[in-house]
Amino acid sequence: MADSIGRSLADRAVASVAIDLPLHGTRDGGLEGLSLRNPLDLVQKWKLAVREANTAIRYLSDQPAVDPRQLAIAGYSLGAYLAVIVASDAPLVRAVALAAGGDLPETTPFAALVRTFADPRKAVRSLAGRPLLMVNGRLDRTIQPAQARALFEAAGEPKEIHWYDGGHWPPPAAIEIVADWLAERLRDGERQARTAKTSSHGAQ
Repeated sequence: MADSIGRSLADRAVASVAIDLPLHGTRDGGLEGLSLRNPLDLVQKWKLAVREANTAIRYLSDQPAVDPRQLAIAGYSLGAYLAVIVASDAPLVRAVALAAGGDLPETTPFAALVRTFADPRKAVRSLAGRPLLMVNGRLDRTIQPAQARALFEAAGEPKEIHWYDGGHWPPPAAIEIVADWLAERLRDGERQARTAKTSSHGAQ
């Protein structure tokens, strides 16, 4: 993420932080087979990931060079699930971008139980007017187009979805779309904040 969307955002003068979540990167273990061996362990790892993502948001908001009113979140694949769940309960997040994200697959084991702690459709409805961007592959077999459409249809406005001709990993052009969109949404928020400040000063 740091080498893809992170670099693209840096090119647009947007700071970002990428965190090595449980089951990813250099951290121990992997996702494959974990839910079958010990589903409760998977739940605990998920809850830990949510806590750590919220810690990252607070960390960014505390940086002197960062405007805490202009924060966004982006996630890819499993990170897209995480991003929308975290954003639903994090009012500091003003915009959400999901790459290869969608609703849970119909074949999710114990789906009713899973949705008690990770329900993408419920989460996306909670964005409450915060802008959403989704970029998805027409040929994606991991997060299939039907899952993407289900999540997109559950979301309120404003929302956009872009389809690329490919599989699970977004091509460079799709990553650039996400970076442009995030940078523009943050600029929109900055302009709104300036307008509100000017109006407040004028009313004094």
